[in-house]
Amino acid sequence: MDLAETLVALGFCCVLFGFATWRARRPYEPGRLPLLPMGLVQFVGLLGVVLMLAHLATLLTGTPFGR
Repeated sequence: MDLAETLVALGFCCVLFGFATWRARRPYEPGRLPLLPMGLVQFVGLLGVVLMLAHLATLLTGTPFGR
């Protein structure tokens, strides 16, 4: 993955996390069940953000993250 792909993936994960947060804060409508639990979608988005930030640090510094 190069720099451009990493930034696109980081942006996508940020948008995914923001969308899930917006959906989770909407008021409950009786009789309608959510298709996906938004807490899980938030977790996946946040995990993607953390991984892409670590990968971005690796790309910018040239050394593997955590070593």
